[in-house]
Amino acid sequence: MAATAKAGKRVGKLTALGVANAKEPGLFGDGANLFLKVDERGNKSWIVRFVIAGRQRKLGLGATHTVSLAEAREKAAEARKLLQEGRDPVEARRAALAAARVANAKVLTFDRCAERYIEAHRAGWKSDKHAAQWAATIKTYVSPTFGSLPVAEIDTGMVMQVLSPIWAKKSETANRVRGRIESVLSWAEVHGYRSGGKNPAQWRGHLDMLLPARSKVAKVEHWAALPFDELPDFMVALRDQPGIAARALEFAIHTATRTSETLNATWSEIDLAKRLWVIPEDRMKAGREHRVPLSAAVLSILKEMKELRTSDYIFPGAKHGKSLSNMAMLVLLCRMQRSDLTAHGFRSTFRDWISEQTNFPSELAEMALAHAVSDKTERAYRRGDMFDKRRALMDAWSAYCASSSADASKVVSLHDRRVE
Repeated sequence: MAATAKAGKRVGKLTALGVANAKEPGLFGDGANLFLKVDERGNKSWIVRFVIAGRQRKLGLGATHTVSLAEAREKAAEARKLLQEGRDPVEARRAALAAARVANAKVLTFDRCAERYIEAHRAGWKSDKHAAQWAATIKTYVSPTFGSLPVAEIDTGMVMQVLSPIWAKKSETANRVRGRIESVLSWAEVHGYRSGGKNPAQWRGHLDMLLPARSKVAKVEHWAALPFDELPDFMVALRDQPGIAARALEFAIHTATRTSETLNATWSEIDLAKRLWVIPEDRMKAGREHRVPLSAAVLSILKEMKELRTSDYIFPGAKHGKSLSNMAMLVLLCRMQRSDLTAHGFRSTFRDWISEQTNFPSELAEMALAHAVSDKTERAYRRGDMFDKRRALMDAWSAYCASSSADASKVVSLHDRRVE
């Protein structure tokens, strides 16, 4: 074989054995524009040489260990057909590769879409913990079923495979999973990774035809709460407990705030002169700033904690610059042999006391607990936060917490507190 052999009229000059044994560097023609190329290092590949618009070009077809002689001849024939149509095989190859890249870019898995959804919304969420919960939910419940599948292929049957096993057993979790699947699929549709149509995780008018309503299967679980008439004795025992966790729980009970709101409280949020604690909206469940009037009992706790101040956190944790762990109060309750209770449950104790032992109106109680108002009419009329009236309420509550068991049945009236 000549090192610079040219294609002649006859096609099929090469043989499979000849290709396998070829070692001399050069180009070896098979005919009709197809050549075997052997380089200086002995690597062998196929190329098609042609001239179009007066320009000499060549098209690589692949290495001989991947593309056989017969396959090379087929590919060369396809290139000749393009030339007959006036098309450049090299440009046609580039266009096909570009189209494939675009198509592959459109084929994202559900897991990848979920990751991108989380990243896109992370800045708008209250904390990194929320993003972590999102990712954990997807990984635990969704990924094993269809996380690795193209998002465009997810259908109702697949969503039901995820939800059916947990819908009755883990109602709250299942509903969150459903909502998160729906959000990811909607995100994928908007970005063009799914075609339009009904979202397979949509509840109303779709999954509600296949699954029972949560209210029919969910068991309402209330936070373990202490009966209000047992609270005064509990507060005496709590006051005898040493440590920051005990003071944090006292603070949470007196202010009727959530555990996270208490543990993440900072000195910069406190105005001692005005007896006021302002919790910023980004730390509130309802996403709205909450003003908490501070009773004398709370000011006493703050005075005690100020003497131990090591950072801006009122209730600092063991690690410098960190707040107290959210498990600290539960550990404290276990130490007090009251593992039947939860810190959050004292908010229920507060609410029950208001209903059963006072004449304070229910809307005042809801405002003190920073509950979101669902009724549009009530929201329209409630322009302020009833702060002065809530101060009377919180003073009365702290007085009740410090009362003796004998005083537990005394009814407190809003008007008795001389606040109109």
